[in-house]
Amino acid sequence: MHPELVGQSWTGSGGRLRPVGAGPFTLAALAAALLPVRPAWLWAALIALAAAAPWLIGALRPRRPEPQWRLSEAGLELTRPDGEIITRYERERIEELAVTAADGRLTVFHKFGRTSVGELARMGFEPLAFYVTARRLGLPMRILDGDADGPPDGSLIPDDLSGPDHPAEQRLMAQEAELLAAVHEPRILPEERREPARLAAPPPSPGRGRVAAFGALVAALGALMIARIAVSDPAGPDPVARLAAGGWALPALLTLFATHRRLLAERPVRWTITSGRIVVHGRRTGRGLRVHAADIAAVAVGPGVRVDPVTGEPGPCPLAVLAFDHRMGLLARLPAHDLEEFQLVHALHERGYRVITPGARAPRPSAYGLDGLPDVFAQVPGGRLVVTDDGLGWADAGGDVVLRMPQDRLGGVELLTIAGQAWLRLYDSDGDEFFAAPLSALRISRTDLRETARRAGLPVTDAEYDAYLSAAFHGAVEAISAPATEAGDDGPDPDPADAPGVLLDATRRSRVGTYALSVALCEVVAAVAALWLGDSLGGPLLTAAWAAPAGLLIGLFGNWVYDRNRDQLRVSPAGISVVTRRGRVAWDLARAAVGGVGIDDSVERVPRLVVWSPAGRVLRQVSFPPDLDELRRACERFGLPWGPPDADRPAAPPEL
Repeated sequence: MHPELVGQSWTGSGGRLRPVGAGPFTLAALAAALLPVRPAWLWAALIALAAAAPWLIGALRPRRPEPQWRLSEAGLELTRPDGEIITRYERERIEELAVTAADGRLTVFHKFGRTSVGELARMGFEPLAFYVTARRLGLPMRILDGDADGPPDGSLIPDDLSGPDHPAEQRLMAQEAELLAAVHEPRILPEERREPARLAAPPPSPGRGRVAAFGALVAALGALMIARIAVSDPAGPDPVARLAAGGWALPALLTLFATHRRLLAERPVRWTITSGRIVVHGRRTGRGLRVHAADIAAVAVGPGVRVDPVTGEPGPCPLAVLAFDHRMGLLARLPAHDLEEFQLVHALHERGYRVITPGARAPRPSAYGLDGLPDVFAQVPGGRLVVTDDGLGWADAGGDVVLRMPQDRLGGVELLTIAGQAWLRLYDSDGDEFFAAPLSALRISRTDLRETARRAGLPVTDAEYDAYLSAAFHGAVEAISAPATEAGDDGPDPDPADAPGVLLDATRRSRVGTYALSVALCEVVAAVAALWLGDSLGGPLLTAAWAAPAGLLIGLFGNWVYDRNRDQLRVSPAGISVVTRRGRVAWDLARAAVGGVGIDDSVERVPRLVVWSPAGRVLRQVSFPPDLDELRRACERFGLPWGPPDADRPAAPPEL
C-alpha cells in the first residue's frame, strides 16, 4: 500500500448557516434606506430583503467542498472534490523538495529548474506529516534558509555536505526517528486505570451567550426603529427620516455579521482522553471525532494547520495533534486550538499514548554542529576546541591536539548569539565562511575563546561584547563626570537619535499601501456623504463631482502630514530605539536590557517585530515593518542578538 497524504481543506458546510455577500448586501440595505421609495411599506420591505438576502442565499447555496492538495505515488496534485486534477507535479519528474524555514514555502526542484508551489500551511499540510510522507515516497526533502535559490547548477546542497544543516530539519528528523521507533515498539498500557481526562479551552471573555445576546439585541433594535419610521409616515419617510433609518440599518447589520463571525471563530474544543480512545468535540467534528487507541502508534503535538471556520481556508495554528497509525500514515488530525499544551501532552502520556513533540531536547552527540568538517571531529570522544600558538585545534580528552587549523588559513573568527546560544563562525583568507557551530558543541566558553584567541593574535570579532563593554565604559564615565557639573545644570540627556548607528525606515511598499488606503477611505467617505447630503447640496452627482477630488486631496495631505514625522528604528551599539523624523524619541532600550530582536510568531495574529528581554519577555513592539534583512545585518554589526532568546537558556549580556 503506497503512502498518501491529503491536505486539509473545507470539505462541506458543516451544518452551519453562513451569510453570502454580507458586505455588498449591507451597502445595498443602506442604499435602500436612503432611496425616496413610496409607499413606506415598500421602502421597509426593500431594506428587509437586502438584510435577509445573505442568509437566504447561504441557506439555498451551502459552501461547496474546496480543492485539496494530495501527495502520493503519482506526485503532488491539486484535485477537485469530484477527482478532477487541476495541477499535477509528477513523481518521476521531481528531483528534490525544499521548504524555506522563514515562511514555509514549498519549492519543487526538477530537471529544468525550480517551481515555487506555495506555503505549506496554506496548502493544508503539516510539516511533520509532509516530511514523513515525502521520505516514504523516496523524495529528498530539505529545510532551507532564504528563498531556496541554491547553487547555480540547480542542486540544493553541495555533494560534500551530508546530513541536515538546519535546526528545523534536525527536529523533523528526530521526530521521524521517534515515530519510527513507536511504530516498531509495542504499546505498553498503564497498569493503573485512570479516570478519563477532560480538557477544554478556556471560555472567551465575554462569553458566547453574552455576545449572541448583544448581537440579537442590536439587530432587533435596528429593525424596530426602521419599522417605527415606516409606520409614522405611511406615505413615505422624508430625507431626515431616511438618513436616520440608514444610521440604524448599517450598525445593526454590521453588528449581526460581526457577532456571527465571532461565534464561529470562538467555538470551543473539548477533549476526552481515556486509555482506549480519544474523543474530540469542536469545530467541524460533528458529534465527536473518535480515534481508538489500538489504531494509534504515536501522537505528534505541536504547531499544525487548521481550517479557518469563517473563510474556509487552511492556515497555521499554534497547537494541533496528529495521530499516526502503525504504518506511519496520518490517521487523524485532531483540533487542539486554545488548549493548554502542558496539560494535553501529560494527559496523553499518562494514559499510555506515545507523545512526540518538537520541543523535546534530544541528547546531543559530540558531532553536533560539525557537519562538513573532517571525520576526526566526530571520532574523538570528549574532544574540544582549543587555541594553540599558531591557530585553532581540536584536542582529545587527554589534551593532545589531534587536528590543527593554522593561523594563515583563518581570515576571521566571529562570535555571536543565535536563538539565545553562543555560536562560532570561521572565515578563510578569502572572507568565505567555512565553519559554524554552537560553542556548547565545541566545549569551550565564549570568554575563554575570545581572550585566548586575542592573546594569540587571531582576528576575533565579538560585536556583542564590544557593544556591552562600550556601554559600560560610557556609563562609568558619566557617573564619574556627573558631580563635576555645576549645581542646577545637569545638562541634556544623551539623545538616542544622535547616537552612531543605523536608521531603518518603513519599506516603500508599506508606505505606498498606507497612502493608497488613506485615499480609498477618504473617497468612500466622500461618496457616502454625496449620497446622504446630495439632495441638499444641488444633487448627488454635482456633490460627488467636487467631493471626490476633495477627498483625494484630503487623503494625500493627511497622509503626508503623518508621513513626514513617522517613526524610524535606530540600531546602535548603545541599544535600540524608535525615533521620529523630527528627532523625538518614542522609546529607548539599552543594550544590557535587550535579549533578542526578531519576529514573534507565538500568537495567532499578524507576525510582530518585537524586542525581547534576556528572560524572553516582550519589551517593545515595532508598529511599522522595516526591511528584515537590513535589520538583521544591523543587529549583527552592532552586537544585538538576532532572534528570540532561548527560554531554557536566557541570552544574558556577553561574559566579561
